[in-house]
Amino acid sequence: MKIKLILGVILSVFYLSTAPSIPHATVQAKLAQVPSYAKWGRLAIKETQKKYPMAQITDYQHVYRETKKNGTTIEHFKLWLKEPNREFGVNIMITFDTKTEEVKKIVLLETQS
Repeated sequence: MKIKLILGVILSVFYLSTAPSIPHATVQAKLAQVPSYAKWGRLAIKETQKKYPMAQITDYQHVYRETKKNGTTIEHFKLWLKEPNREFGVNIMITFDTKTEEVKKIVLLETQS
């Protein structure tokens, strides 16, 4: 048992010392692939789950971002939900301060499609 553990440690150290490092540019490229609305999408899902705890979210779409002259931004999302006896959509609008990202208002509107 001790031999397997020691061998595992030795192999791990060898692998880590010989594994190619990930170039900084690759890491930056991966981070750049995360959409700017991802944070707000997670909030939209969380709020929808809170309002419809028995529903299963079957699809998700970022519709668009709207920047207002008053210093606020609105992220628009659409989620499709399924309950045992119906399927429906929910439009979510998250209004937040553009500079501080403080959430001002969240509106959920149920739709038939």
